[in-house]
Amino acid sequence: MGFFSKTKPAETGQSLKEAYFTASQSQLIRARYKSNRTAMVAGWVLTMMILIGFFSEFLSPYAPTMAGRDKQYENGPPQMPKFWDENGFSVQPFIYGTSRERSIKTNFRWVITVDREDRRYLRFFVEDWQYSYIDFKLNLPGEVFDVDFTALTFNTHLFGVDKGGVHLFGTDASGKDIFARTLRAIFTSLKCGALGVFIAFVLALVIGGISGFYGGWIDSTLQMITDAIRTVPPLPLFMALAAFLPQEWSAEAVFFIISSILGLIGWPTLARRIRTHLLSERSQEYVLAAELCGASPSHIIRRHLLPSFTSYIIVDLMITFPYMVRLETALSFIGLGLIDPVSSLGSMMQNVSKADVLLNYQWYFIPVIFFIAFVLAFVFVGDGLRDAADPYTRAKK
Repeated sequence: MGFFSKTKPAETGQSLKEAYFTASQSQLIRARYKSNRTAMVAGWVLTMMILIGFFSEFLSPYAPTMAGRDKQYENGPPQMPKFWDENGFSVQPFIYGTSRERSIKTNFRWVITVDREDRRYLRFFVEDWQYSYIDFKLNLPGEVFDVDFTALTFNTHLFGVDKGGVHLFGTDASGKDIFARTLRAIFTSLKCGALGVFIAFVLALVIGGISGFYGGWIDSTLQMITDAIRTVPPLPLFMALAAFLPQEWSAEAVFFIISSILGLIGWPTLARRIRTHLLSERSQEYVLAAELCGASPSHIIRRHLLPSFTSYIIVDLMITFPYMVRLETALSFIGLGLIDPVSSLGSMMQNVSKADVLLNYQWYFIPVIFFIAFVLAFVFVGDGLRDAADPYTRAKK
């Protein structure tokens, strides 16, 4: 286990047993999690995807919302950099130049033709369009709430091409770079899920904590509210919301509203678990001792009851996160969530169900692969944390 890594081989089994019983809860959870290879691999994949999403502007040669930069490469296939071909080897990676024309063989559909004699070399750390790592814009109608704040602005990108354009995942019908949109979509879905989980987490702590600690008529009233929220179907709710939201609202405002709604309907399950735990713990001796010492109810909940199962709350949040991402993706896929110009995994998958895409533009499915990997990574990490936080896991096995 991880916290035994400094133990010398000469030490006896008794010292190992003492180390086990003196280890903190976080050390035990960390050691159990590291023993789960699937969860470890999923954790690395998830970390990599989060970093890719956060640095998407630096990794992308073009802005995800920039359409028609290369008029001759609309609906173009992915371009894979090469180091050699029949013309020889090159230390610097390159792609081929292309031309676009209609062909009678494809019923006069636009066809991309590759010119293997035209090498276009990739350049690294190029300067192009400007981006900001802190960019918060929220403009609501009527000037009720207007925020526009940017910081950490750069214009350096990892790679580019000396002439023309480079599109690792191809382009869509409007000429937008699918590589840039996919990386940005990962971060957008991550932000949407994070905001929804944060709102759900705060509501669950407050409502579940009050309900479980006080009990009685307060518990009954709050549980009635919880049951009412759980019975709200998300799809009709978002259909009504889509009809209600003004068309002139900015994409950032729609993003904020969608994320908030996801949080407002996603807290009941976690609140129930917090309530159940507090109901069983509030009669313990350490809670009674804190009350006799004059501690307030808020202090007892915050300093004694909630820390006793913090690991389980973290696990619940990790399990809730992919649910939020899946819900946002499903809503965007059917046109009720985030739409262009916002790049989310759901909005990018709106075109994959078209027959024309299935037959001719299969690279539109690349974001689907990232979505599946993103959700599965969260699921496996959540399962690994749940097993690690359960002290009876090894006994069950």
